[in-house]
Amino acid sequence: MKATSEQTLRLAPDAAGISQAADFLRDGRLVAFATETVYGLGADAKNGAAVASIYATKGRPSFNPLIAHVADVAMAQELVEWNHWADVLSAAFWPGPLTLVLPLRAGHGVSPLVTAGLSTLAVRVPAQDAARRLLTAVGGPVAAPSANPSGKISPTTAAHVAAGLEGKIAAILDDGACGVGVESTIVGLAGDAPMLLRPGGLAAEDIEAALGQPLVLRDAADPLTAPGQLLSHYAPNARVRLNATSVASGELLLGFGPMDCDLNLSDTGDLAEAAANLFGHLHALDARALPIAVAAVPETGLGVAINDRLRRAAAPRD
Repeated sequence: MKATSEQTLRLAPDAAGISQAADFLRDGRLVAFATETVYGLGADAKNGAAVASIYATKGRPSFNPLIAHVADVAMAQELVEWNHWADVLSAAFWPGPLTLVLPLRAGHGVSPLVTAGLSTLAVRVPAQDAARRLLTAVGGPVAAPSANPSGKISPTTAAHVAAGLEGKIAAILDDGACGVGVESTIVGLAGDAPMLLRPGGLAAEDIEAALGQPLVLRDAADPLTAPGQLLSHYAPNARVRLNATSVASGELLLGFGPMDCDLNLSDTGDLAEAAANLFGHLHALDARALPIAVAAVPETGLGVAINDRLRRAAAPRD
């Protein structure tokens, strides 16, 4: 299926804009909308043709599953087999930057394209008020990967979305810059113990504290079970070099903490600020068409998610 060319409307996150966006989604069209993590490219998760158009528009591999965004826990429970761990984590962190992967429930109605043929579904209740109002208006799950061409830097503003998808989607629901700035943490709850499938905007330590037990870590050699597990992902056009202690001629430096650099994730070394700035700063540096060197970021708390995205951005590409 090929992506089509159309006028992309810019909608305000008010009642009229949300109503229009919901109408587009119910009609099987694509709408980008802000969450607290990044902008998502939404389609009706129960409409196979609409979900197929996500893959076509992004150029996303169809073996890479999608997250179903829902308005509340009740909507999630209509789609998946709920359990005690899901009760604990949803009570502690929903709405918020946490995605749970659970077995599909009989009669779920979700297109198999959303799950990439798996027997599990990734579900999340976003914290962004306009996003939840949109999901409520749609009245069902909305499949939404990041609203950017596949493998490229994730979008944290409407301008980032437009740069990659203008003319390819029905609308962008413009709700300003995303506050968290990296994708949700994904936890698998379909096995014998909760498993960290992807680090993200919620620190693993906080999840483990809520569960009262450590998370099992996914083996990188395991098959894809959730979004965001491809080796090369979140990548600028420019080459990226990590843990830089100096800058080569012709490189740009993305810094962390007090230092001279072209852009700084956080002058004060604040990991939450760094996460919020990560994709926006990569977009800005990539526009200068020079290689990007990145200073070291601590591998603790949100630094785990930041480094995960940076490693994928720097991974060898086919």
